[in-house]
Amino acid sequence: MMGIDVISNEVRKIKRKYSETNPVKLCQNMKISLLHQPMGLFEGACKGFYLQQSRKQAIVINSDLDEQFQRIILMHELGHAVLHRKLPGVKSFHDFTLFDQTSLYEYEANIFAADFILDDQEVLRMLNDDISFFAAANTLCVPAELLDFKFRILKRKGYQVIDPPLNARANFLKNY
Repeated sequence: MMGIDVISNEVRKIKRKYSETNPVKLCQNMKISLLHQPMGLFEGACKGFYLQQSRKQAIVINSDLDEQFQRIILMHELGHAVLHRKLPGVKSFHDFTLFDQTSLYEYEANIFAADFILDDQEVLRMLNDDISFFAAANTLCVPAELLDFKFRILKRKGYQVIDPPLNARANFLKNY
C-alpha cells in the first residue's frame, strides 16, 4: 500500500514536471491516449477506465457524464496511470473489478485525484471562512466524498481539520 505521503509526492512531481493542471492537456503531455465514449447513465454504468498494453496507455471516459464529473473521473484514472502502471500483471483499472485488492488501488487513485484537483490552501481558506463541509464541496464543484479524501491528506500533512460528516469508501465514484 502506498501511503498518502508517497501519493502526494507523486502529485507534486507531476505538477512540477508538466506545469499543467488541466487533465486533458496532462494526458497529452504524458502521451496517454484519451477517448470519450458514451457508456450510459444507468446504475452500474462504467464511468471510465485506464489500460496499458505494450507500453501504450489509454484512458476512456464516459462521455454521458457531465463535464465536471468527467474531469474528476479523468484525474482518478490518471492516478492509476501514475501510481499503478508498473504493477505486474495489471493491464487495466475500471469500476467493475470485484477483488478486494482493487479497492486499495481505488483508494490510492482517489487520494491522487483529491490531492491534484483540490488545492490545500483553497480548502483551508474555505474552512477558515467557516463554510460547512457540504457547502465547501459544492463551492469546489466536487463530490463530498472527494473532499473527505482531501481532508485525510490535509490531516496527514499536519493540518488541524475537523472530522468530515462522512467517511468515503474507495468505490464512491462507482455509485455517484
